[in-house]
Amino acid sequence: QVQLVESGGGAVQAGDSLRLACTASGQLFSGYPLGWFRQAPGKEREFVAVTNWSGNRTVYADSVKGRFTLTRDTAKNMVFLQMNNLKPEDTAVYHCASDYRNLATIETLPKYWGQGTQVTVSS
Repeated sequence: QVQLVESGGGAVQAGDSLRLACTASGQLFSGYPLGWFRQAPGKEREFVAVTNWSGNRTVYADSVKGRFTLTRDTAKNMVFLQMNNLKPEDTAVYHCASDYRNLATIETLPKYWGQGTQVTVSS
């Protein structure tokens, strides 16, 4: 059974930075990408970023491109989301996710889904 556990959320001011971490435990299928989604109250789940198994190819949502950086430590089964120049509209619960399908276009809940970590950005 695969578990995804997020950490690193918090409350910050606009323009600040945060680094989220996701640790995958259990038998994660080799080759599965790992990524992040976010969900704000009253809004739909939104794709944020995804990286492939080796971490050498990453896709970002337009809303975070240039501000967020996703990296992967394959040996430790971890991914990190460095979030810079945070904006109030980045406020959401951030979920780590993994699936054999394309996380950037998936329409249903990913196969593996973490409980999430809250990020709150005030202006």
